[in-house]
Amino acid sequence: MDTAMVVDLGRQALWITMLICAPMLGVALLVGLLVGIFQAATSINEQTLSFIPKLLALGLTISVLGGWMINTLVDYTKVIFGRIPTMFG
Repeated sequence: MDTAMVVDLGRQALWITMLICAPMLGVALLVGLLVGIFQAATSINEQTLSFIPKLLALGLTISVLGGWMINTLVDYTKVIFGRIPTMFG
């Protein structure tokens, strides 16, 4: 296994990680921003107020995009397992 293959495997792993995490991080960021704006507008200083909306939004995101996330990870794992014979031979 040469250096280019290791770099390519690392690049693919980082790309898949970004694809899987981006929707959840984006939703959490958007909900947190909206709750923050609401708190600033109403002068509510409760720190735990954003927890429940984020939890619900992330649950909804996982239920909607969970199948795609699992399929992406399974496809990547199949590719990696398929490349094992060529890595060391």
